[in-house]
Amino acid sequence: MVRLRDVRNGFYGRPVRFFETKRMALAPKLELRQGQTLVMTPQLQQAIKLLQLSNLELSAYVEAELERNPLLEHETEDGAADQPQDTPSEKANGDTEEPDWVAEDVGAASATIAETVDADNEAIYPEDGPSERATPDGENLPSVGLPGTGTSAAASEPANLEAFVSDTPTLADHVAEQINIAALGPQHRLIAAHLADHLDDAGYLRADVEDVAERLGAYVDIVEDTLEILQGFEPAGLFARSLQECLALQLKERDRYDPAMALLIENLPLLAKHDYAAIKAICEIDDEDLSDMILEIKALNPKPGLTYGYQPLEPVVPDVIVTQRNDGGWNVELNAETLPRVLVNQTYYARVSKDARDGADKTFLIDCHQNANWLVKSLEQRSRTILKVASEIVRQQDGFLTHGIAHLKPLNLRAIADAVGMHESTVSRVTSSKYMATPRGIFELKYFFTAAIQSTTGGDAFSAEAVRHRIKTLIDGEAPNAVLSDDAIVQVLRDSGIDIARRTVAKYRESLDIPSSVQRRRQKKAALI
Repeated sequence: MVRLRDVRNGFYGRPVRFFETKRMALAPKLELRQGQTLVMTPQLQQAIKLLQLSNLELSAYVEAELERNPLLEHETEDGAADQPQDTPSEKANGDTEEPDWVAEDVGAASATIAETVDADNEAIYPEDGPSERATPDGENLPSVGLPGTGTSAAASEPANLEAFVSDTPTLADHVAEQINIAALGPQHRLIAAHLADHLDDAGYLRADVEDVAERLGAYVDIVEDTLEILQGFEPAGLFARSLQECLALQLKERDRYDPAMALLIENLPLLAKHDYAAIKAICEIDDEDLSDMILEIKALNPKPGLTYGYQPLEPVVPDVIVTQRNDGGWNVELNAETLPRVLVNQTYYARVSKDARDGADKTFLIDCHQNANWLVKSLEQRSRTILKVASEIVRQQDGFLTHGIAHLKPLNLRAIADAVGMHESTVSRVTSSKYMATPRGIFELKYFFTAAIQSTTGGDAFSAEAVRHRIKTLIDGEAPNAVLSDDAIVQVLRDSGIDIARRTVAKYRESLDIPSSVQRRRQKKAALI
């Protein structure tokens, strides 16, 4: 048994220092450790960012860098950078001296235009500044001409060509113009402007009347009266709160909103399901009347607001072009039109670096030179990586390019990454928003990566995209009196060696926007009527 006195004095008569061990643990000491860490340098971040950009985003990024970095220049056709132009020499009076070739070209052009329009050069090219014209009293007054002709007050400014290009009015402008010419009182005008702010791109009103009345402190009846006026604007169907109301407004404008049509609009979900028997029973019409009413509804515009401010879709510009060689192989090359061509102007850097005296100026030039070099290297690395990944995709999907979608193989990112010696994340960035032009069309690089569906015979797996195409082919070729159900499609696919479940067939069919067998049977019967 240990006594408290022995603990205080120690077992050998020496006091014990209880906090001596703790003080030794907090004492500073040196240790050597070895480890590996991944450091995301700014250059590496830039390379990763450039790799996942599309060609449009890359062009915008490079243009921003060209404006920010004075050492970057566009590469010309001969492979040299654009040299900064020196300012022309100045005369003694301060005017800028023009080269001889400028005067010769301007003189020749003026003579040619004068002969064409049969007028003097002074009438075609008036002097800069306001010209004078005589009044009946004999007083000379400055004449104001068209913008950019040299006769206006701002003749020194270049003509703005965009001002002469007609702009398509937006939906908001079109509605605001109709509100201004409508006979509305101050209160109705305020409510109309507030309701116009809640229009979506399709022309639908995305606001509740009661909420608008509470927010503006107005009566609900006044808001509803204003909405009724707005629903009479052109095009018909604006300010509708649902698809049924939008179609009803257009039918009323055509004077075709009879009781039978009103019942059809109220039961619009039955029309979407092609349940024509129920529609005929509700509306009390025959097959001929139903066919005419359906044709009238198809002639309506379910999204009237898209008529204004609609931007046409731009065509996809491929990043990679694949062409077939004479020996049956494939040539894979980058599209030069999508690659920004920039160079570092070393001559300009050497010239301005000699004149830099301040430390801040030298630091700025060094940073610009390093960033320019890294940008050029990153662009080159990006091009090489895209070409390498695209070449491997073409090699893996040779059957698709030769025979069609039925021979598309299942492929994943790991297979391409292992083949080219890269990480899966790098391959994922390369295939993002990149397109490939092939003899069979333009496809996104991610299109070639599909899931695998096992074979019933234990052979090679089938691509999910190829199976989806096979389902669409079977449905397109079915007869009106022999519509294939999902179970029948499963049986046909299993007979051809594809091991697939019924729910997978239903999922693929829905992804293709193909209705069920019941709805297809109704559609085909209605087409025969």
